[in-house]
Amino acid sequence: MTMTHQPRNLLVTGGAGFIGTNFVHYWLQQYPDTRLVVLDALTYAGRYENLQPLESQSSFRFVHGDILDQPLVETLLREENIDTLVHFAAESHVDRSIYGPDAFLKTNIDGTHSLLKAAKKVWLEEKPGFAHRFHHVSTDEVYGTLSPTDPAFTEITPYAPNSPYAASKAASDHIVRAYQHTYGLQTSTSNCSNNYGPYQYPEKLIPLAIARLLQGQPVPIYGDGQQVRDWLYVDDHNRGIDLIIRTGRVGETYNIGGNNEQANLSLIHELCALLDSRFPASPHVPHRQHITYVQDRPGHDRRYAIDNSKICRELGYEPAETFQSGLAKTLEWYLARPEFWQEGIQLFGTHGDKT
Repeated sequence: MTMTHQPRNLLVTGGAGFIGTNFVHYWLQQYPDTRLVVLDALTYAGRYENLQPLESQSSFRFVHGDILDQPLVETLLREENIDTLVHFAAESHVDRSIYGPDAFLKTNIDGTHSLLKAAKKVWLEEKPGFAHRFHHVSTDEVYGTLSPTDPAFTEITPYAPNSPYAASKAASDHIVRAYQHTYGLQTSTSNCSNNYGPYQYPEKLIPLAIARLLQGQPVPIYGDGQQVRDWLYVDDHNRGIDLIIRTGRVGETYNIGGNNEQANLSLIHELCALLDSRFPASPHVPHRQHITYVQDRPGHDRRYAIDNSKICRELGYEPAETFQSGLAKTLEWYLARPEFWQEGIQLFGTHGDKT
């Protein structure tokens, strides 16, 4: 079904997390006349400080709450006359899912279902005919892993998740699809590649590496460091979500990628070179001397790659940032905010490589 959707009142779940925070700032800059409500439980990776600059805007509201609280979500949908729900809220760190999968199943599966039930009740049962959109933000990890010569993931690649995190996101994707096909909820889904940029919690590869390199501490690399990811600058991701919400087809899935495959080791070498250039007199030069190899994690997928030709062809999407420009912007953002990344140097000597 082709339909142009004009969001006026948005509910953004997980809007105090990494991608959600960037989406909220992006959206209110692009569309200051719309209303945006953030719902976030402020778990370890959610920071209300990310959103404090928006407090003075009458179009912005923050609600501290859990997506599992269906009555709360229903109340917000009614009170704020929400017509667009953008669902970022998720447990997303692969390492944490390996050692503590229960939280991932609860948040990513039960939490998504709770939101869908609230949307169905308010939008379909109480307001039949009400124009709405439920956009679900997912990951390329649901597709599993690729060999070096395999073609990139497309929207019809069979699901083959290999971690508890990926399995929980795959389940949530299927539930969203089911609510569209069974009940007629107007949904869309995006599966993105690895995001990077401002506000990323410092357990993830890039901010953790920045934090450790600036302190002259070891930067741990899993295995041989040849795990390949398609790196996507976070605001390129958000522009893709914007296009899907406004002009994407109801019930469709769109892959959003950065057209930028990088091995983890190559990424760290690029970051080290940027720091060498930025701080040539640092005692830590050359920064690559701090790279340390550690035992690979269980079930580590070897390669992810996104074929984003569908969203480019149908919606006119193209990434605006190259990897070099996006990484330079990211580094400068963290350098200007040492209080944000200093938390990273307290973390253990392992890292994730996923948003």
